[in-house]
Amino acid sequence: MLMIRLQRVGRVNVPTFRVVLTDSKNSTKSGKYLEVLGSYDPVNDVKEIKADRVKHWMSHGAKLSDTVHNWLIEKKVIPGKKVNALPKKKPIKKEGDKKAEAAAPAAAPAPEAPKA
Repeated sequence: MLMIRLQRVGRVNVPTFRVVLTDSKNSTKSGKYLEVLGSYDPVNDVKEIKADRVKHWMSHGAKLSDTVHNWLIEKKVIPGKKVNALPKKKPIKKEGDKKAEAAAPAAAPAPEAPKA
């Protein structure tokens, strides 16, 4: 399956990204891509994207990453609502809670079978 997603390029502590069309099985750091569709410079906040090429590949079945999807909605290339690209936070359990949960099932006495 084809994906349109970000690929990090640039130096250490100076990130820049390419918006690339790649196979979803390729890792993000493999460097393999079929076409460069845009770029993003977070230091200077410059976003460039080839909207016509993105629409072309979307019509051929390419899927968008959440971040690229939100950019295209922001630039009004595609209609829709933004999606939450960040994972949901889970409550942090303290060590005391973990120990209490682990000890609770072990401390419960097993019911005795009736004597016949």
